[in-house]
Amino acid sequence: MGTPVPGARCPVQEQRARWERKRVCTARELLETERRYQEQLGLVATYFLTILKAKGTLRPPDRQALFGPWERIYGASQELLLYLEEGHWGQGLESFCSHLELYTQFAINAERSRTTLQRELKKNKQFRRFLQLQEGRPEFGGLQLQDLLPLPLQRLQQYENLVIALVENTGPNSPDHQQLTRAAQLISETAQRVHTIGQQQKNDEHLRRVQALLSGRQAKGLTSGGRWFLRQGWLLVVPPRGEPRPRMFFLFSDVLLMAKPRPPLHLLQSGTFACRALYPMAQCQLCRIFGHSGGPCGGLLSLSFPDEKLLLMSTDQEELSCWYHSLTLAISSQKN
Repeated sequence: MGTPVPGARCPVQEQRARWERKRVCTARELLETERRYQEQLGLVATYFLTILKAKGTLRPPDRQALFGPWERIYGASQELLLYLEEGHWGQGLESFCSHLELYTQFAINAERSRTTLQRELKKNKQFRRFLQLQEGRPEFGGLQLQDLLPLPLQRLQQYENLVIALVENTGPNSPDHQQLTRAAQLISETAQRVHTIGQQQKNDEHLRRVQALLSGRQAKGLTSGGRWFLRQGWLLVVPPRGEPRPRMFFLFSDVLLMAKPRPPLHLLQSGTFACRALYPMAQCQLCRIFGHSGGPCGGLLSLSFPDEKLLLMSTDQEELSCWYHSLTLAISSQKN
C-alpha cells in the first residue's frame, strides 16, 4: 500500500468536518431562537397573564380559554433552555418531549382562544383598555397580543426543522445520537397532529361561514361531521336553450351545491344565497369538453349524474382548471 501523501485531501474527513460545522450552526440557532422564544413567552406570562389574574379583568374561565396551557409551555421552555445552555442537546430535547402534549392541547384550544379574544375586545371595555396599555410597552416592539398568541405553534414547527437538521448532522457514534433521533421522531409526530388539528379547525370555520351564507331546506346540516370544504366561486350554467346563467357553486368533499343570489334589495337576506340543487360527487361523471389548451377563451365542463346533466362554463381558463382539479379530487375521494 502506498504511503499517504502529507497534506493530501481526505474526502471522509472533509465530509465529517462539514457535518460538524452544520451541527454547530444548527445547535447555535436552536439555542439563540429558544432564548428569544422564552423571552416572548415570558412577556405574555408577566404582562398579561399575571396582571390579569391580579386585577380580575377576565373571569378565570375566559382567561383559561384565551391562554390555554401558556404558563406550562413557558416552564417547559425554561427547562429546555437550561439543558441547551450547558450543551446537553440530546438529554435536553428528550426530556422536553415529555411536555409535547402541551402543544397538542394548545392547538386544540386555538380556535377557542381566537373567539374569546374577539369577544372580549368587543364587549369588555376594561379588557380593551388593559390590552392597549400593555401592548404599548416598549418590550413588545409594536406587537399585539393577537400576534403573540400563535407563538407556541410556530415554535413547534421550528423545533421540528431544527431537531431534524441536528440529527442529520450528528454521527451515529455520537453519544446523543439516539436521544436526538427519538426526540426528532416525537416532535415530528406532534407537529403532524397539530397540523391536522389546524386543518380541521379551518375547515370547520369554512363550513360555518358557508352555512351562514345559505338558505333553503337543502342547505341544512352542511356542518355535519366528515365533510370538507374545497372551493367556491361563480360559474355559468349552460342550459339546453337560452343564455348561460351565473350561479354560485360550493364544492365539498361529498357534494356540489348550486345556489342563486338573493336580490340585493332583499331586506333580511341581502348578500346570501338560496340553495337550488345538491349533486352527490359519488355519482358524478366529469368531462372537460374544451379548455385544455390554456387559451384566453375559457372552457366548458360536463358533469353527468343519474338524473341530470350540468354544463358549466367559465371565461377564465385558470379558474376552470382549478375547478376541474377540485372536482376530480372530490369524485376520486368518494369513489375510493
